[in-house]
Amino acid sequence: MYTVNSSKIEITTFFLIGIPGLEHVHEWISIPICLMYLVAIFSNCTILFVIRTEPSLHAPMYYFLSMLAISDLGLSFSSLPTVLSVFVFNNTGISPNACFAQEFFIHGFTDMESSVLLIMSFDRFLAIRTPLRYNSILTNARVAKMCLVFSIKSMLLMLPFPFTLKTLTYCKKSLLSHSCCLHQDVMNLACSENTVDFFYGFFVALCMMSDSVFIAVSYVFILKTVMGIGSHKERLKALNTCVSHICAVLIFYIPIAVLALMHRFGNYNSPSAVIISADIFLIVPPLMNPIVYCVKTRQIREKVFGKLGLK
Repeated sequence: MYTVNSSKIEITTFFLIGIPGLEHVHEWISIPICLMYLVAIFSNCTILFVIRTEPSLHAPMYYFLSMLAISDLGLSFSSLPTVLSVFVFNNTGISPNACFAQEFFIHGFTDMESSVLLIMSFDRFLAIRTPLRYNSILTNARVAKMCLVFSIKSMLLMLPFPFTLKTLTYCKKSLLSHSCCLHQDVMNLACSENTVDFFYGFFVALCMMSDSVFIAVSYVFILKTVMGIGSHKERLKALNTCVSHICAVLIFYIPIAVLALMHRFGNYNSPSAVIISADIFLIVPPLMNPIVYCVKTRQIREKVFGKLGLK
């Protein structure tokens, strides 16, 4: 746990945490958690398989949905090892390097999902604003380039985090506040100067906030366009194409906002509430996104049920 240096004791193991006060029932809590992870992984893999094998779904909207499923899978696989370790095996220790790596992937796939939701809002705007030019604007080549650029952007944006955290010294506290490693949580354990981490983390947070702002702006233009449609039936039809995306945006950003507020005003919240909020942020979007799109998108629903042999 500790390495003795000439002038300080440096921590070599961090400790994750389950739900305080409920350690004796962690094994039972792990059952619904494991089921949710399994459903999330199976559902997103099914979405990817259906879109890959169905030529009728080879369109920009479904390519973006594939990217959303990939980011959800990445988020699930990034958090799954430590969550299972804590709740199933009661093994809370994690090395700093492993913690920094997990933190990179969790935040990287989180930013990727935010970017995909932004692209999807742009996709919905084009589909409603210029339906006749939609396919000529969003060609397969452009869609591939957009997905590649935003994926690389997300990973490069998070790349400094492990290296800046590695330069810090951890000599007093070793107990993290969650069942996985998150940047702000790890940074708060440092006993050395962390100004660079703080400001770069703030910059990354602003980038993600800008995604949500641009999504809101996109929907302002979408509503303006819809209000210009003469037929009430056509208005509802146009708005209905956005319902799945709106649900995905709310499912993604509400847990992040709640968790950020809890970290900001942490002295006024119970540790259990913060931990549960973090688990919701990690589990619920990957779990709910494929379900929402399957329920609200007829083409996806029919193809998925067809592959599963259901009517």
